Amino acid sequence: MDRAEVDTRIRSLIEPFNKKGVEITEATTFASDLEFDSLTVMDFVAEIEDEFDIIISMNQQAEIENFGQLVDAVTKLQDQ
Repeated sequence: MDRAEVDTRIRSLIEPFNKKGVEITEATTFASDLEFDSLTVMDFVAEIEDEFDIIISMNQQAEIENFGQLVDAVTKLQDQ
């Protein structure tokens, strides 16, 4: 699956979590823009892991601050 396909699938997964209807761009941050709390992050990560059949480690999660970084990380994890 290429980066564009990953991007599209993550956008559909993020919709239920995007309570304020924030426009999702590469630079959209989870903490500031989307105001995700720790529980929301855990739920969202679980959805992504299930959808793509990957595991995102806690260290990787700590490094992912915006949507673009998440798409890159998921794309890279799928290639492993």
